[in-house]
Amino acid sequence: MEFDLNNLLRQNIKRLIPYSSARDEYKGKDGIFLDANENTNGAPISFDKDYQINLNRYPDPLQLELKEKLGKIKGLAIENIFLGNGSDEAIDILIRAFCYPTKENIIVCPPTYGMYEISAKINDVEVLKVPLTQDTFQLDTEGILKTINENTKLIFLCCPNNPTGNGVKWDAIKLILDSFNGIVVIDEAYINFASYRSLIPELLNYPNLVILQTLSKAWGLAGLRVGAAFASQQIIDVFNKIKPPYNINSVSQQIAIKALDNLGQVNTWIKEIVAQRNLLSDEISKLPFILKVYPSDANFILVKTNNPSGIYQYLAENKIIIRNRSSVLLCEGCLRITIGTIEENKTLLNALKNYNQ
Repeated sequence: MEFDLNNLLRQNIKRLIPYSSARDEYKGKDGIFLDANENTNGAPISFDKDYQINLNRYPDPLQLELKEKLGKIKGLAIENIFLGNGSDEAIDILIRAFCYPTKENIIVCPPTYGMYEISAKINDVEVLKVPLTQDTFQLDTEGILKTINENTKLIFLCCPNNPTGNGVKWDAIKLILDSFNGIVVIDEAYINFASYRSLIPELLNYPNLVILQTLSKAWGLAGLRVGAAFASQQIIDVFNKIKPPYNINSVSQQIAIKALDNLGQVNTWIKEIVAQRNLLSDEISKLPFILKVYPSDANFILVKTNNPSGIYQYLAENKIIIRNRSSVLLCEGCLRITIGTIEENKTLLNALKNYNQ
């Protein structure tokens, strides 16, 4: 009998469209990469030191030393912290833990981070979509409350939002927290670049609140894949029950521990990135083919133009990689640009100024 993989594969996996990055499209190794919202300054630590990591031993399965150090920065107890293989692991665990496949659903508010929907589809969980408001990209709270049904278990809200860069008003989030008996997940991957504070203090007031953060952005440690979820001890216990036993390797733990000692360096970089974000926004808005530069609280900007595909291709040909978001709901005509170093931003601006429509 001939083996046919398609006869074994779940139907939702057959239909799944995987997460795609600009680097899936651009195969070159050289260039200026302003597509993935990384901290282009690097990491706040030197990698030429001997960390004395015993690789013949399994890592600490609960990452206690790393959690203790992170907890001091965030003002949280170890019992309120989960660390995962990026925030994506936390997203996946939430859906697996609380949603029965084919029976229950989550709510997302596009345009937003794509992994909420992809993780749900992998787990065969229905995704209900309530788009953000046109142009201002705020929550449609009335639409969300009307969409919630008896099978809704999770609502994912990204603040600051990706790819739009803006924050979400606290009054809208509070209304949803007060009105929904399920779990509200606030993804704060870009909170360090925002003009407002994290909602971590609200964990004391809302047992149904989960906050996601990461060391990938402001901390410049995207290559380590260390994400965090902050929640009540009851919810964190669920995370720890489901996660693989050694989900954060020894090298990642040790480097992250040392990096957390350099909070001052990170805060300096954050100020520089915000200053460059403001400068880049002002300069790009002066270009004749730019229709709008949206306000941003993140380390990237969303730019509306009259020829997104042409500009994207032109920059790629000049080895400058950004993200074309023009096919995303409410982002028609838009490009997303990560804030680079001072030199990278100058190169980008010079290229854009030489662009001929």
